[in-house]
Amino acid sequence: MSSKNFQTKLLDLQSNLLNFAYMLTSNRDDAYDLLQDTTLKVLDNEDKYVDNVNFKGWVFTIMRNIFINNYRKVVRSATIIDQTEDLYHLNLPQDSGLDTPDGSVAAKEITAAINSFNDEYRIPFSMHVAGYKYNEIAEKMGLPLGTIKSRIFFARQKLQTMLADYNN
Repeated sequence: MSSKNFQTKLLDLQSNLLNFAYMLTSNRDDAYDLLQDTTLKVLDNEDKYVDNVNFKGWVFTIMRNIFINNYRKVVRSATIIDQTEDLYHLNLPQDSGLDTPDGSVAAKEITAAINSFNDEYRIPFSMHVAGYKYNEIAEKMGLPLGTIKSRIFFARQKLQTMLADYNN
């Protein structure tokens, strides 16, 4: 394929690529940045394109890979290494609020409220908060999926009721 034909095909895809970029990023500015990065990468790798390959698929794959690589880079940069002796902060999000006295008191009250639940609500709710998926919890507890979902829902409602004074 000639360089002129290659560039024309790439320009014809710009609106489709922008839509795809917006779908991936959900942000207009990020979508334009991703479109620009993709266009530059495609132009830099023009010599690697093989004529019998689907051009549109090739370009969209490049965009998807750039998005995934950028996402992984952001996740890696947000990783916190816990230096505490007992790894206490390992499973806490950065903005947990535990760095303030009020935040640590609130966390203790929330933990106490959750621990006051019956096992049938506390265990699935705690597993869900820890990151288990509904089907994994159902499997581990040997209960139907709907039962797990309703118990987690009711545990959330109970927790909101118990901690209603924090909303004010």
